[in-house]
Amino acid sequence: MAGNNRTPLEASSARPARLVALRQAREAWTQADDPVARLYRRVSMTLSLETLLGIFAEELGQVLPFGQLVYRHRLGHQDFVYTSGMGGPHRCDYQLNLEGNHYGALSLTRRTRFTEDELEAIEFLLGILICPLRNACQYALVEQAALTDSLTEIPNKRALDMALARDCSIGDRHGDAFTLILCDLDYFKDVNDTFGHVIGDHILKATAKALREATRDGDSIFRFGGEEFAVLLPHADSTDGEQVADRIRAAIHDIRIPCGDRQARVTASAGVATRRKEETPVQWLARADDALYRAKDAGRNRTHIAHVIA
Repeated sequence: MAGNNRTPLEASSARPARLVALRQAREAWTQADDPVARLYRRVSMTLSLETLLGIFAEELGQVLPFGQLVYRHRLGHQDFVYTSGMGGPHRCDYQLNLEGNHYGALSLTRRTRFTEDELEAIEFLLGILICPLRNACQYALVEQAALTDSLTEIPNKRALDMALARDCSIGDRHGDAFTLILCDLDYFKDVNDTFGHVIGDHILKATAKALREATRDGDSIFRFGGEEFAVLLPHADSTDGEQVADRIRAAIHDIRIPCGDRQARVTASAGVATRRKEETPVQWLARADDALYRAKDAGRNRTHIAHVIA
């Protein structure tokens, strides 16, 4: 019967040789400049879905010309769309699947027809992309869950904090105007006490829906906590904010949740604050919160505008 006849000394000397060979192979792989090795290297170094698709578009463009790349995928409660370049009349479409799971759709367009050799090359490179793409999608879902309120399925307080910091930075760099609305459901505790928390949850979900319908696509809505919501309006001043806040309050006023022979309903109060120059997120939020307090103190079911000081 054959066996391992190496002495311990021979075995120990073989290990460094294997490590040297591995190191040489690694160096050759990291230094290789062919499209396959380069794509493998680059897509394995990021979990950002946008960055990953940018890398793929760049590397694909080195192999064959295309006009536009479009990637679409439904990630949790959000639609993710990535677009690069300009389109054309000829296109090829791919559904990206791995192990029975769907990871989006990718389309390529250009002004001339794709050849069979080019289509084969695209499919080969997509085979390199698919595993990193799966990892990036899963990472995006984890990030989304951490920033999403589980009941209303809208962004949460943590997401609001990040958005306030981002908008303050943009405002300081470019002078863009941003307005924050804080909206609180009036006497919501009485609703829970009268109708129960299940009905209260239905009202909170309906409120999130009302906020989505009363705001523009570019506006951002958040569940700030409990029965309090926030709306961020880009390129908007106090007058714009007051109009949106009143529209939101009217939509909330129209909410009706059947409960036996009665209907549960609520009103809302709102505080509006347009960001001042060089104001921190904490200061901006505090002024909106003070405006909300004043709306409640004045009798609720109304909008109050924070004072604007030049």
